Amino acid sequence: MKSSEGPVQEASWQWDGDADSAAEAPGDVLDGGGGGGPRLSRRGLLIGAGVLAAGGAVWALGRAGADGPTPSPSPSKPQPTALSGPTPLWTYRGAQAMTPERLIDPPPRPVFLSRAGLQVLDPAGGAARRLVVFDPPRPANWPSDNEAPGGKVVVGPEYLFSAESKGHLDAHHLTDPAGDWSLPMPDDLQGEVHLVCADGDVLYGYAWSRSDADGIVLRTRVFAVRVSDRSVLWSAGGDQQEHPVAVAGTGTRLLVCTRSNGSRAELVVRDAATGREQWTTPGAQDLSWCTPVGTTFLVPDGTGGVRRMGPGGETLWTHAPARGESWQALPPVPDAVRVFVPRNNGVVTCLETSTGTVLWSCKLPFLLDRRSRPLVDNGTLYVPGPSAGGVSAVYAATGRLGWTFHDSGPGKDVWSVSTDGSRLYAGHDDVLHALPLS
Repeated sequence: MKSSEGPVQEASWQWDGDADSAAEAPGDVLDGGGGGGPRLSRRGLLIGAGVLAAGGAVWALGRAGADGPTPSPSPSKPQPTALSGPTPLWTYRGAQAMTPERLIDPPPRPVFLSRAGLQVLDPAGGAARRLVVFDPPRPANWPSDNEAPGGKVVVGPEYLFSAESKGHLDAHHLTDPAGDWSLPMPDDLQGEVHLVCADGDVLYGYAWSRSDADGIVLRTRVFAVRVSDRSVLWSAGGDQQEHPVAVAGTGTRLLVCTRSNGSRAELVVRDAATGREQWTTPGAQDLSWCTPVGTTFLVPDGTGGVRRMGPGGETLWTHAPARGESWQALPPVPDAVRVFVPRNNGVVTCLETSTGTVLWSCKLPFLLDRRSRPLVDNGTLYVPGPSAGGVSAVYAATGRLGWTFHDSGPGKDVWSVSTDGSRLYAGHDDVLHALPLS
């Protein structure tokens, strides 16, 4: 299948800040055609550059006469980058690289999360609105150290939720600093607190403590916090290590957890409203991810494929590599009637939810890994790839590859995608683009 990419566009990038600066600057916003700002012609840019160069030369001569020789200029940063695919509505460049691996779910608004904090952006033009600063200083090897306290965050419509203060749940308002608050956790949830998933007004996570002597985790407790009244609804657990992974179900909500039992893991399903344990599936070998589909669950099958489990833990169907195939399924993305299974070999397969029947497969122009987190919106599956690969739009009904957007800017991270229902926000490293939805 061939990509129907649009004409290559050119965007002039201004590199005016140090990308490795310790402080987060507001960043650059470049109008891509949707911001309504004035656009300079190539001739205007050249004339302006000439005037600046002449003025700089006069200033440099004056300084040389007063203070001695002019120092050598710093090495220039990479210059204009080419864009391929749809034309961005706007482009934002931060002072540091993004850290999307810290986001539990794709945010419902444009934000730029980096080591310095969370920059909240204006959806219409990409202008910076507020920098939410949180977290204690990170370890030297952060962000690869996902066990750092408060490492994962939830971004909702109004708040960023984190657990950077030991024994607390912290809420940072995205636009009004006066709206920040912190919830002290009860005695049985003291220790390292981690947020794992969210479901509307309720946040789920776990708290654990370890011994001072050998560092072994001694106690883990799962909890639920209701945001509206800032209260702990329940907590449950014991001596085994357990943490939530997903919320499932319609009406009666279920909290899916994994529990370590010696050298093996169990899938534990709890009532999300009370924390009461409903059922457990023993002997599960690989529970590195779990995707809920109604009251059923998609989990790794142990051979590289996908297994769909029923509400009681029974296996409904399995989709696995055939003889002679070698691929690894990544966390699936469901919609109302289909399941999209991305593979590490760069193929996305669409399965019928009820039977597991293959409906179509689409070969992407890049490979995938666990950092790639696709999303589906209004009949289009958006799949992020490595920095040099970009983001591909696949039409969910047919599996046809629509377009692939990428830039030629320097980078080493994978792309991340999110949407607010009006725009697609796609970025990598220190750049975030707002794209029109297909």
